[in-house]
Amino acid sequence: MKLKKINENLQKALIENDLVEANAMQQETFSTLKSGADCLIISPKASGKTTTIVINVIQRLAGSNEESPRALIVVEDKAKVLAMEELFDKYNRYTKLEVYGVHDKGDMDYDKNYISTGIDVLIGTPNRLSEMFSSAGYNVNRLKMFIIDDTDPILKLRHETKIMRISNSIAKTQRIVFAEQLTDRVDVLIEKMLIEPFEFDFDEEEEGDDEEEI
Repeated sequence: MKLKKINENLQKALIENDLVEANAMQQETFSTLKSGADCLIISPKASGKTTTIVINVIQRLAGSNEESPRALIVVEDKAKVLAMEELFDKYNRYTKLEVYGVHDKGDMDYDKNYISTGIDVLIGTPNRLSEMFSSAGYNVNRLKMFIIDDTDPILKLRHETKIMRISNSIAKTQRIVFAEQLTDRVDVLIEKMLIEPFEFDFDEEEEGDDEEEI
């Protein structure tokens, strides 16, 4: 995949999984996401948003492992948690970040114990992450990326309060919001969460054929 200064181990894993050409979104957002700036990315369904998230998280975190999570990713439901974990399994083969997913149907005590052993990336649903952060008080001082995927359906389920509670517990991090449309609810959320964000808007004509996007 031709992206400027992409991690060599990430590049190797992408090529092995036949991901050799970056789509328009991945090309145009890579440098900005890598810079650590807050971003809003509007792109239609099946345009590669989930793959874009995984690539950029690996790119920013590769090279070291720590006990506290450095990337926190909010997704809609259990199916999306599992799908994103699967992508990390593919593209994280040589970077070896510790990735863990939590969802509403999981075992809370098991999740807490596993996370306490040390992970790099935590993926979860709004309900489960909110419950865990309010009860366990995780160290978020090392957090580099706070990402919301599936923002439209998450906000339709009225999870704004949970999202903001998590965001407000993080003093400083890069915040990235992915959505299919810039709805009123998405607009209100980014006004509260993001600091001078870069905004990217990819219309239907730019939609990719990335089969990994859920």
